[in-house]
Amino acid sequence: MYSVLINAVLSSSPDYGLLFESLSWPSDSWPETERVDALTAFIEGLGPLMADSNTTPFSPATRRSIKDKVESVIWTQCLPLLSRVSAEAGEGMRCRESTTALCRLVSVCVPLCDEAVPGRVALSVLPSLQLSEEEEVPGSGRLSVEVASEVVAALIPSLSADEQLTLTTLTSALSCIKTLPDPLVSKITVRLLLTLLKCCSGARLGSGLKLILDDLCSWHSTDRTPVVTERALLCLTALSDHLLNPHSLPPSFSSCEPRLSLQFWRMVQDGLTHRDSVSRKRALYLLKKCVALSEEEGVDCPPCPSGEDEILFRWAPHRSQLLREFWEDYALVMETLEENQVHVVRPVLNRIDTLIQTTVNDSQASGQGLFHPSWLLCVYQRMFHSENKSLMREGVCHLLELQVLQQSDFAVAFSQFIIGPFMDVLSETSLFHRSVGQSVGDCPELGAKLQVFMATFFSSLPCEHRGRMLLQMIQQLCSKHWCAVPLLFLSQALSKLPPSPLLGIEGLTALREVLRCTMITHQVLLRGAAQCFLLNSALRLTDVSAVTLDDVFSFLMDFRADESLCRGTQIWNQLCAWLLDNEGSFKPRILVGDGSGAATTKETVRSYVQSEIYTYLKVPASIGHAERLPDLREADKLARAILLCVDMERGELGAEISNTLESLLSPLLDTLSRVSTNIYLPVRKSDKSLQLVLRLFQLGRTPGCQHAGEEQDNVMMAMKRLIFKFVDPVQEFILRRLFGELQELFDVERAELYLCVLRQLVVMYSSAPQHHNKIQQTYFPKLIQHSLRVLQEPSLQVHSVANQVAAAVAMASLATACGLVEQDVIDMSSDAVSVLKSLNNYFYSPVPSSQSPSSLGNFNKRLQRPQTGDDSSDVGLQGPLLQDWGRIAANFMRDQWICLSFLIKAVGIPESREISRASETLKAALGCSVEALALLPSDLVLPVLTFMETVLPQLLLSEEALCVQALTLSWQLVQGLSTNAHDFWLALKGFISMAFHHKLLQLTDSQAPTLVSTMNRIASELMELSQSKSGVFGVLLQHCCQTWLPTDQGSGDAADAMFSSVFGHVNILSEACVYGPVFRRDQRLIQDVQTYVEQLGEECSANVAVTSDNRDDQFPRTCVLTFLSRLDSSNLQHQRLMEELVKDLLKKDNDISKSKVRYYSNSLQHRVKNRVWQTLLLLLPKLREEFVAASLNRVFEAGFCSNQASVKYLIEWMMILILVHYPQHMDSFLACFSMDHEKTKTSSCTFLSVLVHFSVIVPNLKDEAVHLRKALDVILQWCFNHNFSVRLYALLALKRVWSLAEVRAEEGADGLGGLSAVIKACLNQAEAMQSTGNANKNWMKIQEHFFFGAFHPIRDYSVETVFYTFPSLSELADDEWIPPWKFEKLSCFCESPSFPLRNPAPDLSRLQPGDWIQQDKGEQSKEDRWADVQKKITPWRLGIQEQEPELQLVPQQRAARLGKLHGSLLVVASLIDKPTNLGGLCRTCEIFGASALVLDSLRHVSDKHFQSLSVSSELWLPLLEVKPAELTDFLQVKKSEGYCIVGVEQTANSQSLQDYQFPEKTLLLLGNEREGIPANLLQMFDVCVEIPQQGVIRSLNVHVSAALLIWEYTRQHLTSGSAQVNSKCS
Repeated sequence: MYSVLINAVLSSSPDYGLLFESLSWPSDSWPETERVDALTAFIEGLGPLMADSNTTPFSPATRRSIKDKVESVIWTQCLPLLSRVSAEAGEGMRCRESTTALCRLVSVCVPLCDEAVPGRVALSVLPSLQLSEEEEVPGSGRLSVEVASEVVAALIPSLSADEQLTLTTLTSALSCIKTLPDPLVSKITVRLLLTLLKCCSGARLGSGLKLILDDLCSWHSTDRTPVVTERALLCLTALSDHLLNPHSLPPSFSSCEPRLSLQFWRMVQDGLTHRDSVSRKRALYLLKKCVALSEEEGVDCPPCPSGEDEILFRWAPHRSQLLREFWEDYALVMETLEENQVHVVRPVLNRIDTLIQTTVNDSQASGQGLFHPSWLLCVYQRMFHSENKSLMREGVCHLLELQVLQQSDFAVAFSQFIIGPFMDVLSETSLFHRSVGQSVGDCPELGAKLQVFMATFFSSLPCEHRGRMLLQMIQQLCSKHWCAVPLLFLSQALSKLPPSPLLGIEGLTALREVLRCTMITHQVLLRGAAQCFLLNSALRLTDVSAVTLDDVFSFLMDFRADESLCRGTQIWNQLCAWLLDNEGSFKPRILVGDGSGAATTKETVRSYVQSEIYTYLKVPASIGHAERLPDLREADKLARAILLCVDMERGELGAEISNTLESLLSPLLDTLSRVSTNIYLPVRKSDKSLQLVLRLFQLGRTPGCQHAGEEQDNVMMAMKRLIFKFVDPVQEFILRRLFGELQELFDVERAELYLCVLRQLVVMYSSAPQHHNKIQQTYFPKLIQHSLRVLQEPSLQVHSVANQVAAAVAMASLATACGLVEQDVIDMSSDAVSVLKSLNNYFYSPVPSSQSPSSLGNFNKRLQRPQTGDDSSDVGLQGPLLQDWGRIAANFMRDQWICLSFLIKAVGIPESREISRASETLKAALGCSVEALALLPSDLVLPVLTFMETVLPQLLLSEEALCVQALTLSWQLVQGLSTNAHDFWLALKGFISMAFHHKLLQLTDSQAPTLVSTMNRIASELMELSQSKSGVFGVLLQHCCQTWLPTDQGSGDAADAMFSSVFGHVNILSEACVYGPVFRRDQRLIQDVQTYVEQLGEECSANVAVTSDNRDDQFPRTCVLTFLSRLDSSNLQHQRLMEELVKDLLKKDNDISKSKVRYYSNSLQHRVKNRVWQTLLLLLPKLREEFVAASLNRVFEAGFCSNQASVKYLIEWMMILILVHYPQHMDSFLACFSMDHEKTKTSSCTFLSVLVHFSVIVPNLKDEAVHLRKALDVILQWCFNHNFSVRLYALLALKRVWSLAEVRAEEGADGLGGLSAVIKACLNQAEAMQSTGNANKNWMKIQEHFFFGAFHPIRDYSVETVFYTFPSLSELADDEWIPPWKFEKLSCFCESPSFPLRNPAPDLSRLQPGDWIQQDKGEQSKEDRWADVQKKITPWRLGIQEQEPELQLVPQQRAARLGKLHGSLLVVASLIDKPTNLGGLCRTCEIFGASALVLDSLRHVSDKHFQSLSVSSELWLPLLEVKPAELTDFLQVKKSEGYCIVGVEQTANSQSLQDYQFPEKTLLLLGNEREGIPANLLQMFDVCVEIPQQGVIRSLNVHVSAALLIWEYTRQHLTSGSAQVNSKCS
């Protein structure tokens, strides 16, 4: 229409100036798009007239005038308006339409202007492309990047003649790609680079491509980051039709061939392992295109390979088939790995084996392999980056089993990958879960494979690579925080490496860094085990000639004695042997002051230790000021070296060990002899000597030894004898120092050292009468009296440093004395006790100013922060310690409560207090203890809880509110410690001993309702806490069971009274019977690995060194079952408890059966029911006959419920045992078959299963024949049931029962003869019917079932069968299996002859879990598995058809005649090839009024599958044919027409469909059914939209996806159209 009007106007010789003026717009206005289009059409019409100089009606002046006006349109109309559009970019659709119209106007104007005009316009616009990211809105006169790129794209056809300007534009575009935000990069690539290259040809095209490729490769080589890779791949993919098209370039430009660029292939490989799925898709697209091009050309690539540069991609025409198959498999693997479903990916994994084998064979066949190993690494790295942890695990396991790594060349090629990505993925804890079929305590499959892999891999490496590789691997462990489980198994794998001198001082330093930083937060046992493995690794792999002995002993400092390197353990003995084997081989030390700078003599361990002792005790003279305590780590290092030296030589020394030890320790012994007499001895020297003595005794202890056992250690005995000679001077020195010499802040920690040494000496020499009596009668009474005088000194009111330090030291001394008396080290009848009574009076002395006689003035006495004067000589030194005064003050208060908790038990309240006021004193004391809980840090409250344990029971009835407050506050403090493993367990035990004291347990609701309620609440919260912190409930249960039924219990009223308290807390026992937290998967893993470590036994020294409480989550059950096993059925109270417990458990079972909670295998409900019936089986022999009879119906009712298999077997076993012991209930049992219950398959089979074991019941029946006849009558009825399973069970029961009655029937007795013929016929017919097919399999299967075959209800009745064998055979999760050794660990477990611990018969134990399960599916070969692959990817080398000329839209005549309106949505389906999808899509587009549907071929319309779904919609919808190869140009045209290109794809910048607003002019591009949208078209999108998903499957059918988007577009524009119509109507 425009062309007709313009031609008519121009043919009438109009006034051109007037036309220009009328079509232009004011500079401050924003014209409608139609006005811009009109001016464009007018100037476009002038084009032919201006171009034909012969026939033109224009004079030169007119021509000049028109040119000027056209140029004026650019400068005064277009660019100002574009600048305004840039400033108001938020306008959306209006801005887009205006930009498109104005750029078209510029493209029409430029050809009519002078040659220089396009260049000047371009130079004015190009700076706008460099807009920084920070500038959200461009400045005045500047264009936005989007607008500027559209303007430059419009100018490019006119700039092609100017080579320099083209180069400037190209350089500017490449710069934009590096600096602009992500959303703008694809716009620059498509609009500028593609348009530029399209306008070039020949040499200029080659130059441009070379510039682009070199620039991108250079950028990637200098900054190899994911962002650079992503952007470079975007550009390369967009330009791939030019870069990888040899026909478009002259031969001289072969240098811009990407396939010859090493950096290009590195970009592709980085893209294949990129985190972004679109980048991976682009990289794979480039790889496939290169392979297709190489095969098409059929020439060598590279043509002349040089031996210098690395070549990642090769092509040899004579091996094209091998290469094609390799790259096809490679592409298939990489595309399949995009799936997140393991069952889709797993069948393709065998293709990785094919790739590897091809690479190996090729490498062996030729010197230069065609396939670089780095391509295989991309496959593994892609698997390691998978979101699916199972797929990640598959990749790791596959690499660990890679046989090719046994070859040296491949091991070297893989080495950096092993250190980098492989180590990174190994840090993923979830990889180490047990595999299917593994039991609790087994080494995880990955852990076992890792050990084999490490040994194989390092053996395959060339010798010169191993040390460096190992060092880098250890350093990688320090690079980030590793969780406990991966570090444990990696350490174990390192410890299994073949012995080899690989590690020097750098290696030991790296290992120390792992010990110091990486492992500090790990669980104690796992941390200790990892330490053991790392130390073992160091012993096997250290090059002793490269490290000195000092390096070794410094390295050992970071191994803790209480976790791993403990004397007497296996690792300690291995260390001693290693030192002995390598003695004299270590690198000599260069000592300070050695002028030669080198050492030539070999150093032995003994000479090193002697030298170190002299150096250690060599200290400068005292400086006269207070000094900090020496660093204890020096004493640690030296003490461990001494002990290792002595143990190393112990075998050779024999009886001479005392003399040798004395000569070794002579400098230390000399110092100790002079410590109390030499007043000039530096304090630092005496401190260091005492530190060394203390650490020698602490580190010298062997784990778990009692005093009697220690005497057998001749080393420690010799050391004690040596120190024994100097015990008097040492004690005199310590007591002298404690008696008033310690007055500086540093002396507080010094006093701690002295008291620790004193405690050690007292304990050590408690068996020596002369020293023991001296301590009791002289030293300690004096120490207590002195300390008491210090505390009572009035001058303490002055808060000086000396006074406060003296008070802290005095209280610590008193706490030490009380602790020793409590441990029975000091005799209670000694003089020290009388002095302690005066201490008791001190604490309980009333406050003089208080009117209350029960006020206690010296409870919770606090240290005030000392005031230091400016003249103090040590203020600068003691400043840091002064800052930590809060901890000193807290320790002071804790020491008070250590004294009080001892005194309240040993002495009680002072006798001087009146009896009437004693309760008030106790109340005040309890109140002070509650106050202390609020004052003390949580980790120091244990002495307060111990004090409460004594006081609380005395105030239960009189001071209930205060007791409740004490319990509540104590529990809150213990809960607060739950994340502090070091202090939590001790505090928990102290709290439970106090809160569940036997007197508190005896309380009833009527006596103290609030207190009882509080206890019940705390018990519930303890159980709840135990769900997340294993072991908590076990502490409570162990305490309660020991309280109710002590191991060393006596008899009498006291024991009965103690036991009677259980009846108020039966719920604790019933909860324990069914206890078993369902941990989260990560928590379960920690439990499994800890069990694995424990089962290593002494092989892992951490099991010996770590003091572990029983925190197994099965411990509460084993504990309560042990408690129940000890109950005596003849004791009425015991009998009553068992009966209440049985009722409670049966109720739990019934509640679960009636609940509507889903009940599936291994669910919590299933597990609870199973635990219920296991406990009932244990209790059955102890129950009274009357109680069993009363409970029988409830057992039968349970049999009628639907139960999981394991529960069903236990119920059936219970019924059998009841009928065996109480056969009089046989009629009641048979009556169950005729009850009106719903005859479900499960209940019928349950009761029939009992009859299968009728042979063990019959001997106890009075009238066997009658019961046999009744049983046969019942069974025969069920043999004709409509349910196949019921008939199967009934036939088995019939077979077993008839085998008992058959002899009687043949004799004609008991009336069974008449049944004989019938039953035999039934059984014969049954056997015949079961002779073929699945029926036969099921008949054989049920007879071989463990419950009907190997199992015997009487013979196999044992703890092992009930709690271990049955669960393992009935598909219960293995964390429900309780092995017998767990009961054996509890020495108080009471087994009876009728219910032994272990099963006497081995038949059941020989069966493996699942032996009886029929395996219908056989193993498939790899090729068979491959045949089942869901092949979603089609061959990717598709022939490209000849392109047709321009195509036009089909006119919308038919639809227009019907008055049907169409929107502006253009749907492009050229990539879809299935006629059914295209037919349905055509129907959808027509229904929702799309403007047109684009197909790859109009021939689809005649396809019958297309027509069956389109139902003639193609007659009413305009169709357009665009070949896939033409899509790039087609989309470029549509972009220039103002269309917004939308694709359905998940990218990092995708917008959700529910949030996206579709522009009116939208082009929807749909992807192929299998491959999706090709990578070279992704950058054409203006926006990617993704459909929100909730499921696992990754994608929808393409027609469904398109329908969702088409409807959403229609809904949005229908809504907006309706709104406009309504506004017009109104």
